[in-house]
Amino acid sequence: MGSNATSGLKLAAGIFLTLALITTVVIIFISSQDAAKEGQTQFSSIQTQLSQTRFNIYENTTLSGSQVMNAVRQYSGEEQFGVYVQTGKGGTTYYGSQFNQTTGVITGESKNANLVPAMNEADNNFINPSGKFKSSIVRDANNMVRGIVFTQSK
Repeated sequence: MGSNATSGLKLAAGIFLTLALITTVVIIFISSQDAAKEGQTQFSSIQTQLSQTRFNIYENTTLSGSQVMNAVRQYSGEEQFGVYVQTGKGGTTYYGSQFNQTTGVITGESKNANLVPAMNEADNNFINPSGKFKSSIVRDANNMVRGIVFTQSK
């Protein structure tokens, strides 16, 4: 009879330890799942910030016309993005998508990829490589950069 009591205690101890182990694993799994969600949220935030840092050089700076032309070439083909250039001759052109300069909302369906006027000295939209342009970026309601504005200084 002593042997049955010992076997019963061993069985009860085994069941108790198994339940304790399962409970511990479940608690660790839940807490690690919350930590993983938090990490994913932070990673997403960092990724958004990094993707937007490429536009920091255009935030309220003065650039040469050749730098403006490089920006036009680089960004005019991107989706949901545009570059607005106002030249000293009074020419104004959107390259890529048209956007509202106040709200950042993309307003045009078509995209302008024609760079010929920007390189033709006789055209009002000529981007003088040695000219100086003030630049600024335009963000939408979600704080995403939707466009760059270049205005030639006189």
